[in-house]
Amino acid sequence: MSDPGRAQVDSLGEMPPPEPAAAAPTGLPVGQAKSMFQLGFEVFIQNKLAIVGMVVLVLAVVFCFVGPLFYHTDQVTVNLLTTNLPPGPGHPLGTDETGYDQLGRLMVGGQASLTIGFAAAIIATIVGTVWGAIAGFFGGLVDAVMMRVVDAILSIPILFLLLFIVTIVRPSIPVMIFVLGLTAWLVPARLVRGESLTLRVREYVQAVRVMGGSSWHSVLRHIMPNVIGTVIVNATFQVADAILLIAYLGYLGLGISPPATDWGGMLSNGTAFIFTNYWWLIYPPGILIIVVVVAVNLVGDGLRDSVEVRLQRR
Repeated sequence: MSDPGRAQVDSLGEMPPPEPAAAAPTGLPVGQAKSMFQLGFEVFIQNKLAIVGMVVLVLAVVFCFVGPLFYHTDQVTVNLLTTNLPPGPGHPLGTDETGYDQLGRLMVGGQASLTIGFAAAIIATIVGTVWGAIAGFFGGLVDAVMMRVVDAILSIPILFLLLFIVTIVRPSIPVMIFVLGLTAWLVPARLVRGESLTLRVREYVQAVRVMGGSSWHSVLRHIMPNVIGTVIVNATFQVADAILLIAYLGYLGLGISPPATDWGGMLSNGTAFIFTNYWWLIYPPGILIIVVVVAVNLVGDGLRDSVEVRLQRR
């Protein structure tokens, strides 16, 4: 029985041309690995509590810094004719013992608390990152001396140290930022130092040494950028800790000097009227402190999960 294909080959003397291959589909190939940033971002947005915390934090910032532009109050002049007024027309949250509008006072106090919290966290993160990266990279005697300094300061209770400092200098926003920033860098220093001890033996860091690169180049170009995830996560918790510390000092009467205030100072003043049913002097600042601190911690938890996924992927 004859084969049609064979007959065609015999008659033409050559094989028929092959069919053209199907064109490759455009776009990204199926199953392409996502970048570490995309993977971390997806993990963060899947954390509903972290999203809620971010929204609450943004609303708190808008309330404190944008609110006074629309709700104008006098937070400098004492008005004894309007002291301890309950919430009502003209004063949605009443007034305090000096006649200040309580809602406007919350905005002003929030500006101080958030400014000190974020600024102190930035200072602590920068100082701690540089200190820990240098100690972990160089190791040896440098690491031993630098970390003994950290251990010595950590042995002193931070709140006791803050109480000692604020009794010497007059508390103000710049002073509180400086004091809190220079007492909160110890924890990020130890975290970054631990990361640096593992990063300094990586191949790309060793390659810099072989090629004649300086140690400072390795620290600034390779060590510090690779610990940025850990640093960012710790910075969020530093913000929450700084807000709580300024609240502690304000509650003890050692916060920012009047007429300026913070949420801790407002709460401290309100507790003097705890038995007079002046609830608007106690609950609003206390609730704001709790809500903002919890929101910052939720954001920090979400960032920690996203960074852990990125590290596993790396």
